[in-house]
Amino acid sequence: MSRTIRIGVIGAGGNTRTKHIPGFQAIEGVEVVAVANRTRESAQRVAAALRIPRVAASALEIIEAPDIDAVCIGTWPNLHAELSIAVLRAGKHVLTEARMACDLPEAQAMLTESQKHPQLVAQIVPSPLSLAFDPTVMDLIASGALGEVREIFLTNTNAAAASAATPMNFRFDHELSGKNTMFMGIFYEIALRWFDRQPEWVQADAAIFTPERRDETGQMKPVKIPETLTIVGRYAASPGSALADGARLRAHFSGVESSAPRSEIRLNGSKAGVRVDLAKGELWFAELGAAEKLVPIAPEKRGAWRVEADFIDSIRDKKSVTLTNFATGVEYMRFTEAVWASWNAGGVRVSV
Repeated sequence: MSRTIRIGVIGAGGNTRTKHIPGFQAIEGVEVVAVANRTRESAQRVAAALRIPRVAASALEIIEAPDIDAVCIGTWPNLHAELSIAVLRAGKHVLTEARMACDLPEAQAMLTESQKHPQLVAQIVPSPLSLAFDPTVMDLIASGALGEVREIFLTNTNAAAASAATPMNFRFDHELSGKNTMFMGIFYEIALRWFDRQPEWVQADAAIFTPERRDETGQMKPVKIPETLTIVGRYAASPGSALADGARLRAHFSGVESSAPRSEIRLNGSKAGVRVDLAKGELWFAELGAAEKLVPIAPEKRGAWRVEADFIDSIRDKKSVTLTNFATGVEYMRFTEAVWASWNAGGVRVSV
């Protein structure tokens, strides 16, 4: 495709303004031609700040515009399914912000619709946290340097929900985020990327310490999304997998961490272990019985953010989407659904 690709934007939140719009504008032969936001006034501010020529009165105006080839959806998760399906039915390519949807049925509906339009690109913004380390970690796993991986630990904590005075935002709001819980989906997507495996089952325990928060209108609104969540899972045997038979997944996410925040991933293997310190941007490797060593990342192995370029490459060159396609999104939403079901049922074991 040699002609200009014209992008319409629906929902200009922080990530869209700082990443997606500038990312598209930096690509030769790509134009961001229109934006629609929650209000016309906010859309006008974005258009003026980022040199977007047209402000649309609604999402529908973007979707139906004959001069728009692809749509970037930067709304909260509650609109991802409705808008993505509408964009595909209008014959346009779609890039939607993560998380994929509010729940598994919405995600499955998005995948089903995308399969009806194989000529269109349907992409989700991938988890960005591990991009710099993905190629190196996946090489270590594939080479057998870790041996059989017996444990996967995912940890992310902060104090975002520690104060009852903190106002309601979309991460606390079930109506806007659905069953997505803190940074669980972003971290779990990394484990899915590295091993391409779902655990056989999960058990989850969670808590909400502030049952109501004040929203932007000043009204008190119930909090239904956990403020702290711990998950245990177990993987079944799979021939050829780097995961040991019975390998364990242990994940902890907290918004009530009163001490220093944590953000890391650990892989414990029969020969060696890996620790990715996401807060410091460091990768560490330790053979059994030896001290940890910092792993230098070769420049050609250091992954980077290229979401917008990947989207355009897929449109122009008919390349398959890898980070992240709708099928993968359904898999992480399947995990999200199982975790939600487990903690709401008192921590019972739920099949994934």
